[in-house]
Amino acid sequence: MGQDILINWAPQETRVAVVEQGAVQEVHLERALERGLVGNIYLGKVSRVLPGMQSAFIDIGLDRAAFLHVADLMPNIAAKHAAPRDRASSDARTPTAIVEGTVPQAPARVLTPDPVLPIERQIFEGQALMVQVLKDPIGTKGARLTAQISIAGRLLVFLPQDNHIGVSQKIPPAQRDALRQRVQRLVTPAEGQASGGFILRTNAEDASDQELVDDVAYLRKTWLRIKDASTRLPAPALLHEDLNLMQRVLRDLVGVDTLSIRIDSREQFGLMQAFAREFMPDTLGKLQLYTGERPIFDLFNVDEDIVRALGRRVELKSGGYLVIDQTEALTTVDVNTGGFVGARNFDDTVFRTNLEAAQAIARQLRLRNLGGIVIVDFIDMTREEHREAVLTEFRKQLSRDRVKTMTGGFSQLGLVEMTRKRTRESLAHMLSEPCSACGGKGSVKTPRSVCYDILREILREARAFNPREFRVVASPQVIELFLDEESQHLAGLSDFIGKPISLQSEGRMTQEQYDIVLL
Repeated sequence: MGQDILINWAPQETRVAVVEQGAVQEVHLERALERGLVGNIYLGKVSRVLPGMQSAFIDIGLDRAAFLHVADLMPNIAAKHAAPRDRASSDARTPTAIVEGTVPQAPARVLTPDPVLPIERQIFEGQALMVQVLKDPIGTKGARLTAQISIAGRLLVFLPQDNHIGVSQKIPPAQRDALRQRVQRLVTPAEGQASGGFILRTNAEDASDQELVDDVAYLRKTWLRIKDASTRLPAPALLHEDLNLMQRVLRDLVGVDTLSIRIDSREQFGLMQAFAREFMPDTLGKLQLYTGERPIFDLFNVDEDIVRALGRRVELKSGGYLVIDQTEALTTVDVNTGGFVGARNFDDTVFRTNLEAAQAIARQLRLRNLGGIVIVDFIDMTREEHREAVLTEFRKQLSRDRVKTMTGGFSQLGLVEMTRKRTRESLAHMLSEPCSACGGKGSVKTPRSVCYDILREILREARAFNPREFRVVASPQVIELFLDEESQHLAGLSDFIGKPISLQSEGRMTQEQYDIVLL
């Protein structure tokens, strides 16, 4: 099934939509001010070593020094290369994790093998060290670093300082040995190529040999460019920035079914061409510059789909609908017939609604990027063949997802449980925040409930204090109710406590907010 990729670029934000058969299947966003540092590789300078904490502060050119713990150093650094005062014998080779300047040589002596050497025997102040960001700076804390470099590709992760061939633990154990042998055969370096280890990612389980070979070539070329930069640039320096969204489109989203990649920025089109020409030449012919008068996302109503993807209710063409609720632990999807009455009997109505829902749910999971546990409540079906047909259709639609999914059968309660791998924040979390009025609950107290809360609060205050007057400051809806239907209760409380109660409307308050002022 052919797909088109649309890229809408602006200085502040890049948006990508994947379209199949005229329907938006995926939306990806990246904002300039929110782009993190995770995955970036730097040539840092050790600014301070802290033996008591077994850690070091590394200057990588940011406002705050980054943090490196001894556990994140290469395991073989100590055995091969120590600080000047504990220098190993002269035949030791410098590991790729360390790029040194001219350092005075200390008298050579053999180090006693030690599986865990203290950090002060492994690195020293002023040393240049190649590091990678594990965690972005948060608050007053600097970035968290590792000296164990890894470079992610589309199908593989490259470990330039290791020779290990690994397979994702999410791939069934029975397939791992065969996959490991296959990767071992394909990644054997030719003369002059970088060696190193590889980890087969989950989405590479069904990849062809040619796709794996192309990914290996891309990763090795990237590493050679990083090593070359580390010999030319003075520390601190950025050696490798993790790919931006447009580059990740070429790496992660483009496949044999991709018909075109259209972008609406001439400058970014040129940059994507240069990137594709160097690393992914097979994608070069699919790149197109969009010069139409209409905004590129208007071609397939992408913005409308994004707005609908932020809502709970999804209408089905048949008249049925879905209700999708995303919580912290899981996502629930409820299927309803709504106004669909087109089938000959109720069983057929339910069956057809569930079939359409199976297709719509798979699309909504991709569009909203919902991950983790998903519980689907299809409409109850009495016939076993209907349940099997709906489950088969659901699994068929999920198989189109580039993210790994696992689906069970119908439970005793008639629910379908599934999981979808979390790859990034969901669309709702990226574009929305909890409502300031309801605090993310999705509902607020009724004005009458707030009125009764206020009456109880005044009674409590009257027993503890003796003011001249109570003044209620609340939203217009609450004040209007006090002046109309609840006026008798307010007057009765005023008589009971022997104090006047005045009202003040405040339009900036939400329905649940109020103040009781003692005058």
